[in-house]
Amino acid sequence: MTSLPTRYLDLPDLRVAYCEAGSGPYLLFLHGNSESKRLFARYQTDHFTDFHTLALDSRGHGQSRSDDEQLTIPQFCQDVINFCEAKGIQRMHLVGYSDGGNIALLLAKHAPQLFDRIVAIAPNYLASGTDEKTLKTFTRLYKLWKFLSRLGLPTRKMVMRFELMLNDIGITAEELSSIQTGMKILYAEEEMVKPEHIREIAELVPNSELEMIPGCTHMNILQQPGTVAAIREYLESE
Repeated sequence: MTSLPTRYLDLPDLRVAYCEAGSGPYLLFLHGNSESKRLFARYQTDHFTDFHTLALDSRGHGQSRSDDEQLTIPQFCQDVINFCEAKGIQRMHLVGYSDGGNIALLLAKHAPQLFDRIVAIAPNYLASGTDEKTLKTFTRLYKLWKFLSRLGLPTRKMVMRFELMLNDIGITAEELSSIQTGMKILYAEEEMVKPEHIREIAELVPNSELEMIPGCTHMNILQQPGTVAAIREYLESE
């Protein structure tokens, strides 16, 4: 696998790090919580070379740099809009995984003019959409990171990231119902997001399709050939 160089783009309050590769229609990748653009390296170098791909490090993640007291999905959404404007990108496809899928939901609502097709992988618009066991684990870890932060250890960034997973993302069921952008929603057979919650999103969003990827978990769904095939089939369909 070819290693892609990191590039940087300075926005008003964010230096966003990204990798760029390929040629063809624009295709943007957004990673999940506590991940980075490297999550999509193989997608850029092997699977989608016939697209002009961009993979971003979200604010507070990877090699992007900003001074933040809080991280929110609406903030990430605006960062993507600002990035596209600064790059002069007017239309593109979008693939978002986990928190990246949550960002995709807000982008479909607030910037539909930017996107031809969106693939949201394992999104949840309510914190209660996460299964109870996982949510309890997140809560325990969040309290631990906060405790360590009060002791003076450099864990503030982890506190902010866990707050993302313990709060609703900032979109209502009514707003999901108003989305007009075509959307494919994928999820793993073994999910940490409740399947009924993902089905609810698919039922709310008009012009959406839903597909379960068998034999995988939330954590390894991107590595499945079936995921790559489902994304490609949707982006290339009329």
